[in-house]
Amino acid sequence: MALYPLVRPLAFALDAEKAHRMTIAALKLGIGTAFTPQPRDIPELRIKVAGIDFPNPIGLAAGFDKDAEVFEQMLTLKFGFVEVGTLTHKPQEGNPKPRLFRLVEDRAVINRMGFNNQGQDAALGRLKRRHKTRGIVGVNIGANKDSADRIADYADGIRRMAPVADYLTVNISSPNTPGLRQLQDEGALRALLSAVEEARSDDGPPVFLKVAPDLGAGEPDQIVRAALDHGIDAIIVANTTVSRPTLGSAHAGESGGLSGAPLKALALEALRTFRAASGGKVTLIAAGGVSTADDAWERITAGASLVQLYSAMVYEGPGIARRIVQGLKERVKREGLKSIEEAVGSAR
Repeated sequence: MALYPLVRPLAFALDAEKAHRMTIAALKLGIGTAFTPQPRDIPELRIKVAGIDFPNPIGLAAGFDKDAEVFEQMLTLKFGFVEVGTLTHKPQEGNPKPRLFRLVEDRAVINRMGFNNQGQDAALGRLKRRHKTRGIVGVNIGANKDSADRIADYADGIRRMAPVADYLTVNISSPNTPGLRQLQDEGALRALLSAVEEARSDDGPPVFLKVAPDLGAGEPDQIVRAALDHGIDAIIVANTTVSRPTLGSAHAGESGGLSGAPLKALALEALRTFRAASGGKVTLIAAGGVSTADDAWERITAGASLVQLYSAMVYEGPGIARRIVQGLKERVKREGLKSIEEAVGSAR
């Protein structure tokens, strides 16, 4: 991990998607994690969400380990949990390449991947072999682009992936599958969540809902009401944005979802809006623009019980989770708290 500043220029010389695939290949060989000592437990960072005991609140967001190939390796890097996917019912190639762009000057990423993955069956086999004692793994579920019934896709995914997941995420927030975000509209969302609720078993894992940051006035309130009515256990706020703040990179005009540092303010505001809409009745998970312990602390005090990251790892390297976790430990102590749970929603 200490070598990342030396490795990064080599990785950045490659096409972003090719570099990502090389990273996955290296992790599968154990490079960078094989000799990583298992982190010592930090009791004050343990937090219970939806009945799950998380060793710390910092998770790896979906998108990095799309096909559930290296989740155990990533868990050795101090992530409190890893979310794999997005996984669709059938394998799909995704959108035409190039479709992944680093905006180095902005410490950001634009992607229009389009749910490229090997399909749920391929991941199912890998997840069945996992050692559940090694950490918490969530499964992010999406719909195929050409599906005739996307709601049925989600319901089927819930049933198929529940036996191997610690939690499931219904992802309707990607901007890269045409029409997918329309499932956030109240009528469509209620139809979807009703189907998901019916597909769940009483002893199955909790179900989270992942939403976009690009919502209109009143939409967070509608989403919260639907989530409460249909037993959703947490809402992940938020995915990438189709908006474009001022950017300095030559890739600023690429279409797709923007993530990384420029998303920070928008994602934080979306989190605060959902906190206000829910009045603390819905568990919230923050994502978008998180790169430091201060960022994570800000999301937690704004109402997030857990925090996810991905794009920041491109720039900071695989040691980012360990640094953030250490920073949170120090912050809890400095604030005179016994547990990170005491900090959730404490900002006024």
